[in-house]
Amino acid sequence: MSDDAPKSAFDLAMERLRQKDRAAGVVERPMTDAQRTRIAEIRAFYEAKLAELAILSRPSPAQAEDEEAFALLEEKYRDERERLQAERERKIAELRAKDAAEPGVR
Repeated sequence: MSDDAPKSAFDLAMERLRQKDRAAGVVERPMTDAQRTRIAEIRAFYEAKLAELAILSRPSPAQAEDEEAFALLEEKYRDERERLQAERERKIAELRAKDAAEPGVR
């Protein structure tokens, strides 16, 4: 893309954010290969856990005596699924933040 080509609103917004970061002294460092690998491992682990949960714990209407019991089983399944997803995102955020713990580094 040449410098004189029109920029999208997204490109303009990202450029402004980078300028603000530079003015604030924030240094942007790309993720290392080790970080990328570890994030991929975390995602793969939690995708497997979510698949296992779907196979073993997802309720079917035949498992419950009535609609209320089915709703409770479904709610328990959704809560466990949300817990696993939140745990995955927390671990990824911690990994990303580990390198950015230095002041002025993002």
